[in-house]
Amino acid sequence: MAFPILRRVFSSKSSRFLRSFTAFKSSLAQPSHDNDFTNPIMPSFDYTPPPYTGPSADEILQKRRRFLNPAVFHLFTEPLCLVEGKMQYLFDEKGRRYVDAFGGIATVSCGHCHPRVVEAIVDQTKRFQHSTVLYLNSAIAEFAEALASKFPGDLKVVFFTNSGTEATELSLLMARLYSGCEDVISVRNGYHGNALASMAVTAQSSYKFNVLQSGVHHAQNPDQYRGVFGSDGAKYAKDVEDIITYATCGRVAAFIAESIQGVGGIMELAPGYLPAVYDAVRKAGGLCIADEVQTGFARTGNHFWGFQAHGVVPDIVTMAKGIGNGVPLGAVITTREVAKVLAERNYFNTFGGNPVCAAAGLAVLQVIEEENLQQNALVVGSYLKRRLLSLKHKYHLIGDVRGRGLMLGVELVADGDSKTPATTHALRLINQMKEMGVLIGKGGFYGNVLRITPPLCFTKEDADFLVDAMDIALSRRM
Repeated sequence: MAFPILRRVFSSKSSRFLRSFTAFKSSLAQPSHDNDFTNPIMPSFDYTPPPYTGPSADEILQKRRRFLNPAVFHLFTEPLCLVEGKMQYLFDEKGRRYVDAFGGIATVSCGHCHPRVVEAIVDQTKRFQHSTVLYLNSAIAEFAEALASKFPGDLKVVFFTNSGTEATELSLLMARLYSGCEDVISVRNGYHGNALASMAVTAQSSYKFNVLQSGVHHAQNPDQYRGVFGSDGAKYAKDVEDIITYATCGRVAAFIAESIQGVGGIMELAPGYLPAVYDAVRKAGGLCIADEVQTGFARTGNHFWGFQAHGVVPDIVTMAKGIGNGVPLGAVITTREVAKVLAERNYFNTFGGNPVCAAAGLAVLQVIEEENLQQNALVVGSYLKRRLLSLKHKYHLIGDVRGRGLMLGVELVADGDSKTPATTHALRLINQMKEMGVLIGKGGFYGNVLRITPPLCFTKEDADFLVDAMDIALSRRM
């Protein structure tokens, strides 16, 4: 069973062989769930966590079941107990190392416990932490200036929140106040948060994700893989035009969409869709909101913000998660004309953009620029996508490989012609890859899309390890 892996190693370039051999020696100390040499070799990493002395995974699980709301769930069949993280790697309570190929969407942009970000948080915590609205402090002002410099046009006014959900709620409130209209249009299969308005514009497959709210309309998803119009974005945009004409009587407050649907299965919107929709919405008096919670902060490689790939400039942009590398932080940026509607109503956020979170956010921006992480997302992401496409040619189970930079998706189908979702296979695959030391997520309308969104410090060696593990997991079911 080891021979296929050995053949790949010895037939590759000598430089890759040396890296693999070094990693192999390092991997001998890595615990294995099955002591099986068919597993790929994890890249070497010069760090060993101290022994863990806390409660066991079973004890933690029992406490979760007893004291936490049942809505709190875990990803894998056998829950994974993580106790430490360093850059693109995570460690469980037994000291085993995992490649984190999903944490980039969850919280982390520039790497777990990045020393520059940790130092900024600790330093600010030692000096001062208080409410945002009561006193002057340089941290929030400096971060707002740095963040605004990353946006085009008149997008220069920032309002900080504590989460992406809160950012979505605020963006919808601003649009409704500015337009004097209640109607909002969102895209089916999108995801925007977990509060009343944000869940209403979230149009996921299950009722569990939806809260019905009057004035919210869900437009046809411009899905290039399953959609009836293929990659013709203008034809999908016609549905938004029809909603404005027939359902909202010609007026609308806002249109909100991700440039690449994250929870929806790394679904890139069809080319031409956003320009056509933005034009129709603005003619109807509405504002265009770009949800950059998952696509923002250089993740897509070619651009710093996902909407830039579509050649549009939104009126409002929401962001969170990667903005602070894990601290509770979100933001809404808009124009001065739109922003003034909040000043007229005395809206404030007690802790949004507090000094500690603002210090973390500023450090993240500096790290992304100084370590050239946008270029790394482009180079490593393009390499990883090419390797994933090679698996598509090898396995009929893979129906589509898509995404940009380090935001990639692999859709699994039981039949390539009918595109029958292989939901069970997706769950089995992420569990098998976890056993080999690779953590990925899943999503999509049918839960059959493998989501790959690592920290932006991900390397080509990590990409090779991920694809080799996926290759083995796919071969085991054939």
